[in-house]
Amino acid sequence: MTGTTHPRPLAHPGFRGLIGVGREDITPPVGIYCRCWGAASTDVAEGVHRPFTLTALTLRRDADAPPLVLIEMDSIGWGHIGAEQRFRRRLLDRLGLQPGQLVFGVSHAHSTPWLTDRPDPTWAGGELVGPYVEHVFSSAVTSVEHALNTSAPGELVWHTGTCRLATNRDLPDPDADRWVCGYHPDAPADDTLLVGRAATDDGEILCTLVNYACHPTTLAWQNRLASPDFVGMMRETVQRQTGGAPCLFLQGAAGEYAPRHQYVGDTEIADQNGRQIGYAALAVLNDMVRPGHALTYDGVVESGAPLAVWKLQSHDAPTALVGRHCPVTVGLKDWPKLAELEEQYAGETDRALKERLRRKLALRRDLGDDATFPMAAWVWKLGEAFVVAVMAEAYSDLQRRLRAEFPRVPIVCINLINASGYLPPADAYDTDLYQVWQTPYARGGLERVIEQILHHIAPLTVSK
Repeated sequence: MTGTTHPRPLAHPGFRGLIGVGREDITPPVGIYCRCWGAASTDVAEGVHRPFTLTALTLRRDADAPPLVLIEMDSIGWGHIGAEQRFRRRLLDRLGLQPGQLVFGVSHAHSTPWLTDRPDPTWAGGELVGPYVEHVFSSAVTSVEHALNTSAPGELVWHTGTCRLATNRDLPDPDADRWVCGYHPDAPADDTLLVGRAATDDGEILCTLVNYACHPTTLAWQNRLASPDFVGMMRETVQRQTGGAPCLFLQGAAGEYAPRHQYVGDTEIADQNGRQIGYAALAVLNDMVRPGHALTYDGVVESGAPLAVWKLQSHDAPTALVGRHCPVTVGLKDWPKLAELEEQYAGETDRALKERLRRKLALRRDLGDDATFPMAAWVWKLGEAFVVAVMAEAYSDLQRRLRAEFPRVPIVCINLINASGYLPPADAYDTDLYQVWQTPYARGGLERVIEQILHHIAPLTVSK
């Protein structure tokens, strides 16, 4: 057998340029309104489980080039679309950025305060929400400015592993003709774990990024603490082994995924789930080639066997950097009008049902009475990798389809840039799933978003 070409070098796909990181503590105050669960009997945080953080990553080709800014924070998300849109416009103006340059993601941990600039006056602890959102805003500005001012030459590269924490949570009710939201032991789940490593030329790790699809719903209605859920322990587990470099959690397309052991009040279960992701991420990091290098075939040494020798050699990742904001028009359901929902909300006395109506009412106010809605989406090209972000809670079809279309290209998928409803696949609309009756988006929205994102990615895969 005669070889005709040398094996291709092992180099992790990524980006080379100026990289900066900034982090701020955004732990909420005790007593703040912190109710996510309809079944909860209390409304405020009576303590704090683990610290909350907001972290900014800035990427530039050089000191004179405009940056791309990725921010992630511990939060369930925005109470309504308008609050996020106003916050984002303020932040863009303050930082001098265009819409395509900023992706602001949340962990979606369900024991965190809702972000809103218009808290309900009936909320216990609601008076603390406005000042907290202002603290988040100032923390975002400070972290981005610090990242830009301290950025250094380096590379951001990606490597893929697996983690089995996430399970499918669309379960046929064994006792009734309906679907419920909880661990389905016989349904498949996407276990893809995509890990990024930003490092300087001398090998110092600046930060790590963990992109994984799983709802942080370990702690539920029994819990009385503000908590980043499993994300807190995941972050601490990774940071202990990377010299304290900040670890960012990027929530994937987790519409139907959650831990098998969830809906508890025991914070140790949340920590256990966090360690599972953290150890899996560390395994991926330890499988990566040294920063700034590739493993390259170097010929044969004749020994007891002919030995193929591979050696580390210097390698530079590409410098391409593109950021696009590309809204996708999706259809809306024929929901009741605003006045009808307000009447239903005013007359409802059951706490759980009233919470459902509150969220539906907030969506109706922001979406209006049109038949369609321009759903925000972002496509970034980072050297040889991509970041895709959507404002809704997409099902895993989003990340699985994109990665199947481009199997050798790392694609970071980020859900919940604004928690505005689920994006289930079209066939799910034939069921009574929570994610189907909760969402304001009509059948086919997910497929439309996937189609348009593929349209934006395809030409960028051939550009340098």
